[in-house]
Amino acid sequence: MNDKTALITGISGQDGFYLSELLLSEGYRLHGIRRRSGSFPSSRVEHRPGNHGTPGVDVHLHVGDLLDPIGLRRIISEAQPTEVYNLAAQSHVHASFEDPIYTAQVVAMGTLNLLEALRDYRDGTGREVRFYQASSSEMFGKAREAPQNERTPLRPRNPYACAKVHAFWQTVTYREAYNLFTCNGILYNHESPRRGENYVTRKITRAAARIKLGLQEHLYLGNLDARRDWGFAGDYVRAMWLMLRQDEPEDYVVATGQTHSVRELLDEAFGLLDLDWHDYVRSDPRYIRPTEPTLLCGDASKARTQLGWRPTVTFAELVRMMVEADLQAAERDRTLTEAGYTV
Repeated sequence: MNDKTALITGISGQDGFYLSELLLSEGYRLHGIRRRSGSFPSSRVEHRPGNHGTPGVDVHLHVGDLLDPIGLRRIISEAQPTEVYNLAAQSHVHASFEDPIYTAQVVAMGTLNLLEALRDYRDGTGREVRFYQASSSEMFGKAREAPQNERTPLRPRNPYACAKVHAFWQTVTYREAYNLFTCNGILYNHESPRRGENYVTRKITRAAARIKLGLQEHLYLGNLDARRDWGFAGDYVRAMWLMLRQDEPEDYVVATGQTHSVRELLDEAFGLLDLDWHDYVRSDPRYIRPTEPTLLCGDASKARTQLGWRPTVTFAELVRMMVEADLQAAERDRTLTEAGYTV
């Protein structure tokens, strides 16, 4: 049995991409779970080394669902992982207000299904599996203090955050009640060029690039005064991996410790393209959350001290990285449009 075998749920997402790249570089045998879909594979996964028989790279994709306990047990039995990273979720906060039941099922009950499957596997085989749960800064919600750390009370303010709180405490419970090696990473907002286009960071950088090239006229946003602690996803997945390298399982806040407003993000992104965002951005009440968290800013002192983790990409570098990637994509779209294709 390979002693470096990882199973990633949500492998087709942003974090799944960066985490799999890290684990492959560390010599892992890698398994991923994807939901059955007529449109799969996604661009985030299909280009990854190993999915088309690349020699020396080991990636195995399984069709599965966190809401299918029997299927999870089958996948775990086949993969025989030494580490499991649970990244799968309905993770869009605004969407969680529109579909709170589905959000709760996937985020809360999906995590519980996975923990139970891992407990059964450990008890049946005697093999220890280390488990990482992707928790969220949204759990702090209406925090009375900033920055937040591992001792800050959880006060969620949206259905997504409520479901994440349930998953967080189940992860702690399985650690304390069943002696499983389970860790929560309380990650603050982390972005990259692979962020979904419905998230505000990517929505802004993509729109700026398309406006610059004449492919789009306006950008519609909600609360421009909202502030977030934004970091680079590639940095944050390394913290996940480091958590499972420790002698004892614990929970960690992962953050930059700095906040920026949506307005600052607009200044940075549009400024890189010599545009004034005031000329293009319009307000749309549809994008206003029913409840907005208080100031979410993370204190990652514990991660720095115990994991030796620090962010390496600044806010300005992150925005530049995303704008440059979206500008390249927009240039391809313009070429196709000029050739008569619809994009």
